[in-house]
Amino acid sequence: MTTINLTADTFQDTVTSDGITLVDWWAGWCGPCMQFAPVYEAASDRHPDITFAKIDTEAEQELSAAVQISSIPTLMAFRDGVLLYAQPGALPADALDEIIGQVRALDMDQVRREIAEQEQAQSPDVPEASQN
Repeated sequence: MTTINLTADTFQDTVTSDGITLVDWWAGWCGPCMQFAPVYEAASDRHPDITFAKIDTEAEQELSAAVQISSIPTLMAFRDGVLLYAQPGALPADALDEIIGQVRALDMDQVRREIAEQEQAQSPDVPEASQN
């Protein structure tokens, strides 16, 4: 399978779709990005059930800024619309496969419960209105 190129127009729909989506943020002038590219492409061949996407940070500067990409390459892993991993740095093939294995193994119902609990814990408590 080949990778797909994402833009600001296609990013949201792609990363919120069902299944696993990996996103590689890169630029043509970035040496580590160019070294990671064949590793990423080979992983897309080994895992045809996963969407492998790339975003050129030079062409998509506003999108890159919006998601706070500060170092490239940066890899993001989404599953069923939930961002599970986002780290800069070129990865060797075995490390990329390890991340994919961990994303596959997650119990997404449990992940959603944990997210809901964190959001509830962070929201301010609203006192109940007195009934005087």
